[in-house]
Amino acid sequence: MDITTIQRLVTKGEGQRLEFKKKVNFPEKIIKEIVAFANSQGGRLLLGIDDDGTISGARNIEGEVFVLEDTIKKLVTPSLSYSTHIIKLNSKKGVAVFEVPEGQNKPYRVKEHINAEHGTAFIRSGEESIKASKEMRQILKRRNNERDERFNYGEKERVLMQMIEENQFVTLEEFANRAEIPKFMASKTLVKLVLANLLDIKPGAGCDQYFIKE
Repeated sequence: MDITTIQRLVTKGEGQRLEFKKKVNFPEKIIKEIVAFANSQGGRLLLGIDDDGTISGARNIEGEVFVLEDTIKKLVTPSLSYSTHIIKLNSKKGVAVFEVPEGQNKPYRVKEHINAEHGTAFIRSGEESIKASKEMRQILKRRNNERDERFNYGEKERVLMQMIEENQFVTLEEFANRAEIPKFMASKTLVKLVLANLLDIKPGAGCDQYFIKE
């Protein structure tokens, strides 16, 4: 990893697998990006990069990396794998790259404090790291199990597929209302169909969208 690689990455702009941060002012907030990458398809966090892509660097980059790594160790559960690379711009400033592969023990969560039992799962959605819905958490957890998902194709599934054909996608609330079923049942149905590889899910800050899998 060198400055040429950093420049090439920065020209792509922030996206599904790339995030810029100037410095570690609030490490407990920054680690949600790390967790979101691990819960998605992996990604890179570039530290020392302005939001507009300027490679300005951060002072004492080694100290910045130490603070972020210490926060990851204390607040992320379960523990996740990542690697770091430091590129010095001059004697005072540098850039760090946190490379996060897709995790093998999803969902990963951020705890509010070191003694908390549970935490919040985040997932990557375009340029954002958002809180994972209950359905998304179930999908992440159950995808760890390679057992095939089975389901019965009944009236509610027929209604669901018809809705998607009409509107290209459907939300949990729309499905529950149209099929006249409780939300927990609609949720269970959507999760099963995603795990059966019949539907795709697009996580969103307001609500997830479900599409027919191509």
